[in-house]
Amino acid sequence: MTAEARGARPFRRRTVTRDVIVVIGAGGIGQAIARRQGCGRAILLADWNEDTLAHAASELAAASYDVTTQQVDVSSRASVKALAAIAAAMGPVRQVVNTAGLSPNMAPVEKILEVDLYGSAVVFEEFGKVIASGGAGLVVSSMAGHMMRQLPEDDEKQLAHAPADELLALPCLQADAIPDTLVAYMVAKRANILRVQAEAVRWGERGARVNAISPGIVMTPLGRHELNSDIGHIFRAMVDASAAKRMAPPEEIAIAASFLLGPDAGFITGSDLLIDGGVIAAMRAGKLPPPG
Repeated sequence: MTAEARGARPFRRRTVTRDVIVVIGAGGIGQAIARRQGCGRAILLADWNEDTLAHAASELAAASYDVTTQQVDVSSRASVKALAAIAAAMGPVRQVVNTAGLSPNMAPVEKILEVDLYGSAVVFEEFGKVIASGGAGLVVSSMAGHMMRQLPEDDEKQLAHAPADELLALPCLQADAIPDTLVAYMVAKRANILRVQAEAVRWGERGARVNAISPGIVMTPLGRHELNSDIGHIFRAMVDASAAKRMAPPEEIAIAASFLLGPDAGFITGSDLLIDGGVIAAMRAGKLPPPG
């Protein structure tokens, strides 16, 4: 059944203009943010997986949200550019949230870098051209970006400032520097943190802000996938060693996102908020071995 048949609808030009919120990634965190931020706004919900997108849109439409769907591949600039154009045609783009990502257990090194690193950079660049004055952007990254120490200064500068289309050719992202999917994931998430610092300057020229959130282990289908994987014991050890000693429901992440996207965070841009229940703190305290 198509998204349109389930109550959501593909893009069409509107007669009544509402502020637009774009949510890329229709998984558990994306849905929670869309529900919290979408009331009274037009939601443009995007995902690569058409079934995931249709199901999430159906749930939102059934709850009376104004939701439009669009398939997107964040690793394709043309696809992201088309999504940004659709959003701009719908009305003033006030909020952009990118939750798209692949975990170390889901894809090879090259694909993780394409989606989690390059894809995030492309979303920043393309939506930085259409975000409305007073608007805000947010990338949902990962605590994995805090697991590694600072990279060499030149590498960090390039990851932050290189044009997105040059990123994957950087020496620090080649096979000799990225031996496995876990390192690829950590570097990609570290790059997300660096990238928001650089993009805050560009977005600021339009009167907009951009930040990152780095969640820990969240109670979503992706979180369950990780817990049931061959390295699930590592994730369970993280939960046990953390101060909170639990996982987070996606609604908790949405609350933090709401703050960063809203007016009370008007002085916050180029920042990253770690929401991990104390996993990284436990790691720094020696209660967990360093990853890898």
